Amino acid sequence: QIPVFRTTHRLLLVDLPGHGLSSAMPGPYGVSEYAASIKGAMVDAGVRDAVFWGTHLGAASGLLLACRTPDLFVSLVLEGPVFPGRPMPAVAQVLSRVSDTARQKGMEAARKTWWEEGGWFAVMRDRPQECRAAEQREIIDAFEGAPWMDSGLIGPITPPDDDLRNLGIPVLIMNGEHDLPDFLQAADELSALLPHCRRAIIAGGGGFPFWEFPDAVNAEVQAFLASL
Repeated sequence: QIPVFRTTHRLLLVDLPGHGLSSAMPGPYGVSEYAASIKGAMVDAGVRDAVFWGTHLGAASGLLLACRTPDLFVSLVLEGPVFPGRPMPAVAQVLSRVSDTARQKGMEAARKTWWEEGGWFAVMRDRPQECRAAEQREIIDAFEGAPWMDSGLIGPITPPDDDLRNLGIPVLIMNGEHDLPDFLQAADELSALLPHCRRAIIAGGGGFPFWEFPDAVNAEVQAFLASL
């Protein structure tokens, strides 16, 4: 869930609070807080007029930030985005089980539950060599898990439907062919609201097509950017 900003001058990678090199940053870890953190990183780095690229909650956070501060971005690339403020039942169910497991059995057991029960990893589990499952497990095993304990992760915010309708920048939404119904529905709902939205379905992909089939994803992104 790492948002990526590219300008003609630099590539800025931003870990969401509680993730990666920002794992020690305290919560809360809701989408609004993530959006504020992304904005702070951009301001600190002096980045504007950027292309944003994010996955899942990272995608939702960048989209929410674009609604609130549209002049920060020139376009958005959203991989399997969560719809800000709308329920994601399948995600919430797994998060609940992972959180309960972390409290009762510890974080190692919670990481195992996340990998084995998260439908977004199904393609990686089924095609481990081609889709680099071992490397993904290494990332999960290094995750300290603080956001899993935050009940506001998917978070009660008002869905920004009106702001989405008025968002003037181009948006590419990508999903894997075998993505979960929650994510496909979110993509359908977002694309129905966004006035300048392009959709891409990655053949054979699951919940993380960029990780699973990066060449196919990069081709879609290059075509999108070339069309602007």
